[in-house]
Amino acid sequence: MQQAKVSAPLLAVTLAGLVMLGPFSVDTYLPSFPAIQREFAVTPLEVQQTLTAYLIAFAVMTLFHGALSDSFGRRPVILACLAIYVLGSIGCTFAQSFPQLLIFRGAQGFSAGVGWVVGRAIVRESFPGHDAQRLLSLITMIFGIAPALAPIIGGALQGAFGWRAVFAFLTLFGTLQLVVCWRALPETHPLEKRQPFAPAPLFRTYLRLASSPRLVLLCFAVAFNFAGFFLYVAAAPAVIYGLLGLTEHHFPVLFVPGVAGIMFGALLSHRMAGRASRQVTVRTGFLVMFGAAAFNVGYHALYSPALPWTVLPYAAYAIGMALAAPSVQLLVLDLFPQNSGTASSLQGFTHALFTTFTAAIVAPLLSGSGLTLALAALGALTLGCLSWLSYRRLETRAPVTR
Repeated sequence: MQQAKVSAPLLAVTLAGLVMLGPFSVDTYLPSFPAIQREFAVTPLEVQQTLTAYLIAFAVMTLFHGALSDSFGRRPVILACLAIYVLGSIGCTFAQSFPQLLIFRGAQGFSAGVGWVVGRAIVRESFPGHDAQRLLSLITMIFGIAPALAPIIGGALQGAFGWRAVFAFLTLFGTLQLVVCWRALPETHPLEKRQPFAPAPLFRTYLRLASSPRLVLLCFAVAFNFAGFFLYVAAAPAVIYGLLGLTEHHFPVLFVPGVAGIMFGALLSHRMAGRASRQVTVRTGFLVMFGAAAFNVGYHALYSPALPWTVLPYAAYAIGMALAAPSVQLLVLDLFPQNSGTASSLQGFTHALFTTFTAAIVAPLLSGSGLTLALAALGALTLGCLSWLSYRRLETRAPVTR
């Protein structure tokens, strides 16, 4: 079976649209939290669990997206997950009770993670070395539009039609991605490289990958770095409504600078590919993130949350995070090239697990204060940096695992 010839720009646009399902599923409905709370007569903490239900399902399924695609091919798994996502979005749109909403949010999470997990494997199979880093950076830049657009769209739909219109929009967006992927997404995993899907071998493969300290440390580095950023996404309703005293129309005040940071960091990563080593790129990313996190703590130790000072460190942190992430993600895939989909799944699971913990526990507990949010972000970043430094120490002592 011949591997499909892939156009880098077309693949970037296709995968970026697919990856947008994640931020759209999270960020678009955040302005609707108060409306959902009123309609179903639940507490703010219970409304927060609609995000947790999505993220738990997202985390669990990232363990299987890559393995399924290693067995059945990249394209069939992506198309099946998109169909499930559309059905889950329809269910959210017409949910008649809060438990129903939780169930259908879980269905969305069950399928929305397929983009990054399988998409990374497609990129690695389609392009070598620095070309893969450039493509991942390009995907990040395109995809970065989603978190900026999502709260704008969500706030407008919430103000004009109510929260159900938000999930109707997600239904339409998921359907669009299904059509685009059906027509444009190539199959990059040939039949001769596929592995049988069976629980026992899959468990052994995960056990082998998870027993690699370098792989685990790389997964932790990405997850902790992102947790410091996602903390503000998960706490966005509290930050916008509570700390800054704004309305549902002002979510872009937080999200647009953050997305601009992601896109600028991804652009820097794209430019540095081939000109600087991955290690230098990651080190630069950490320096930027630590500068932003330190300023954030210093400001909120002295002053109350206010614009623009509460938002600017968040945007600067995003620059460093997006600069470092593509290099670390490719290092994960390079450790186990014969199981790149499964390795991507394990990295995605770790990422989603940390994100779930951040949304379910850390954000609700700490979102009442700008200083506690800033300290938590700095703490997550510190753990991410320690993970990276530990990986670098091990890397100098051992050959790459095959």
